Amino acid sequence: MTVLSPAREQAAAESVLRRRRRPFAPYLLLLPTVAILLLALGYPLVWQFWTSTQKFGLAQQFGRPPQFVGMANYVQLFADPQTWAVVGRSIAFCLINAAITVVLGVLVALLMNAIGTISRLVLQVAMLLAWAMPVIASMTVWIWLFDWHRGVANWLLTAAGLDFTNHNWLEQPLSFYFVATVIVVWMSVPFVAFSVYAGLTQISEEVMEAAALDGASPRQRFFAIILPMVRPVLMIVTLLQVIWDLRVFAQIKMLQDAGAPTASTDLLGTYIYRLGVGASDFGMASALSIFVLVLTVALSLFYVLHLMKEDS
Repeated sequence: MTVLSPAREQAAAESVLRRRRRPFAPYLLLLPTVAILLLALGYPLVWQFWTSTQKFGLAQQFGRPPQFVGMANYVQLFADPQTWAVVGRSIAFCLINAAITVVLGVLVALLMNAIGTISRLVLQVAMLLAWAMPVIASMTVWIWLFDWHRGVANWLLTAAGLDFTNHNWLEQPLSFYFVATVIVVWMSVPFVAFSVYAGLTQISEEVMEAAALDGASPRQRFFAIILPMVRPVLMIVTLLQVIWDLRVFAQIKMLQDAGAPTASTDLLGTYIYRLGVGASDFGMASALSIFVLVLTVALSLFYVLHLMKEDS
């Protein structure tokens, strides 16, 4: 049996007393907000799950109530090879885009931290314009840039000596996802760059100067000082990018509408849209939506646990 000293016993008693005297007023003030959030988020989730257990067809379009089928929609959905092909493409697209976005965002943030004030302001304004541009407007420009007949990309590559005359970038899945990656990364890099740059501004210049005087190379200063200090920011932006890139919809849908084959270029967002709006099979679309929610939680679980560990 461990015997504590009188000082430690007193400290332990005071700690227990403080826990017992913890005020409950802040928690009571938070209750209305928490209740509203649970209602606003919980009701759609419950309704979505209930819809996923029902069968919708042609009769439901004429007012007939849907038929309860339990978990049959999930069984049919996961027995379809097309579903797993879409899931695999979506996960690969999500992880690749998130990695490229974070790497480029960190490089741009380092560039903003190194250049002068005027150059930094010009770069920041350019990124803000790219980030704030509506998706429909920016997609219209991107589709024109990669147009197979009048696109700027084909013209530049042909002028450089490569034969890209009337090359259809959206015809093949590989080139389609290349174009989609360029667009999604271009739209996402400003958020990562601004977030990381905000973290870089909190690093003391005295620490960096001391490391340089001690002979640390720029590479050593980055991995030993900069990266550990901006790691919480990197974890958060990486988590957000994984979630956003997994649920990407507008960019893929507009590229498909520009002439791409849907069967080989569908991601989870567009596949859910085709099941629900296109085929009016809202039960299957809801079942896939619930699966996307579970998949999002699974992909982000590592980051959430790491953040909770650092916070504790």
